[in-house]
Amino acid sequence: MLVSVEGRANMSLPKFIVGMMFALAIVIGWSYFNGASPGTIVLRAVICAVIIQAGYFLLVFAMIGRATPTSAGKAREADRGAILNKAAEGEKLSARRGLH
Repeated sequence: MLVSVEGRANMSLPKFIVGMMFALAIVIGWSYFNGASPGTIVLRAVICAVIIQAGYFLLVFAMIGRATPTSAGKAREADRGAILNKAAEGEKLSARRGLH
């Protein structure tokens, strides 16, 4: 499992896709140089892809399961803080929006 500096699991979709492509290329290359038929190569690649996808799903499921729930009040305060930070950077806060 990948672990970031903070100690939490960290697996983004681009990392997953690149890793999956490398794993499939290794399985296909191994099958080809082993003398497997094209049907066997495709079958091995599909099985490998399904196993990798299931592993990614389980990793994301475990990450969601371990995440601590955030109360609505904390989420609202975090949103307000983000809005105030944008306003501090020079963004106007108004209810009126122009089309220009």
